[in-house]
Amino acid sequence: MSGRIVSIHSFRGGTGKSNISANLAAVAALAGKRVAVMDTDVASPGIHVIFGMGREKLQYTLNDYLRGECDITDACIDMTRRLGIRQGKLYLIPSSMSANDITRILREGYEVSDLRNGFSEVIEARDLDYLIIDTHPGLDRETLLSMATADFLFVVARIDEQDLLGTAATLSVARKLQVPDIRIIVNKKPSIYEDRAILSEVERKFRTKVATIIPLVPILIEAGSRYIVTLKHPDNEFTKRIEEVYRVMEGEA
Repeated sequence: MSGRIVSIHSFRGGTGKSNISANLAAVAALAGKRVAVMDTDVASPGIHVIFGMGREKLQYTLNDYLRGECDITDACIDMTRRLGIRQGKLYLIPSSMSANDITRILREGYEVSDLRNGFSEVIEARDLDYLIIDTHPGLDRETLLSMATADFLFVVARIDEQDLLGTAATLSVARKLQVPDIRIIVNKKPSIYEDRAILSEVERKFRTKVATIIPLVPILIEAGSRYIVTLKHPDNEFTKRIEEVYRVMEGEA
């Protein structure tokens, strides 16, 4: 099986998309898969913080690759041993949090074809089962590319009217791009809502299956995006819900 691209997207920021991307990558690696997670949100990056690298100087990032200053494999950091994963492989391709790098790439832009080539190059070079793309919220060139090349698209939304309206727009675009498998992840669900009612309403309204419904659990507030919850708390409800998403990717649900 050649490596598959999994795009994790949300129409608005603050949905927990990056947290889901990092934890899904960890769950897949724990299951013995070779996985890389790429932060393509060059305007507001940060997934490397969840991997515990927030205060470290990154030698190469996706920004360097997009400027033609390194190979994509140079920006691909092997996190396996650091995270204590013994079976699979987990790589991280971060974007730069440097203000200069962010303003430069926003000002100068980059060739979308280079990003597309980066996807295929890292899949081949690291023999990946999955490349998980943590996208920029909303709809832009990078988002459309990650959707168009994705084997799976998970759209993350909260029970919020703005989120849900944006999700409708995202799903409409994804269908036009003929993404093979599209699912919704309902995240940060308040306890006042029942899963069964949400599942029925969301699937009826959007004509798209729900991969899982993740409750707003205290451990996420405690973690504060400082670490990967599924590794530290394997029996937590959040971990169980991320495992449900992994089973969808594997074709088991």
